[in-house]
Amino acid sequence: MLATIRRQNPFFPVLNDLFGDNYLNDSDWNTSPAVNIAETKEAFRIEVAAPGLKKEDFKINVEKRVLEISSEKESTKEENRENERYYRKEFLYSSFKRTFSLPSYADTDSITATYKDGILNVTVPKKEEAKEKPIRVIDIE
Repeated sequence: MLATIRRQNPFFPVLNDLFGDNYLNDSDWNTSPAVNIAETKEAFRIEVAAPGLKKEDFKINVEKRVLEISSEKESTKEENRENERYYRKEFLYSSFKRTFSLPSYADTDSITATYKDGILNVTVPKKEEAKEKPIRVIDIE
């Protein structure tokens, strides 16, 4: 029995805790698209590299603070050659599913997504109370 090696992100250990380290799971490397996760003061941004798909091919669901991004696509390719008695038909199926555990301060009701140039961008806003507040300096008289 092979043990699954869990990768740790030494540069962003907080992201491993917040989003779960399933996005770095070894089994995902060959079957799922690459994902980048960035954080700003207002939101998290998840970028999914998925060229060749249409926005209609994606499903994005949130349930109990778990964000699931998936796609399932079926296409066919036919090739006929005039001078040969050769016929070929290929069924092409592709699918993936990525899940992310969202932190409790993620505003799951306001998630948005856009797809452009082969990149799916999912924005997960933070709740107002989680956003960094500016430091107020008090003058001493």
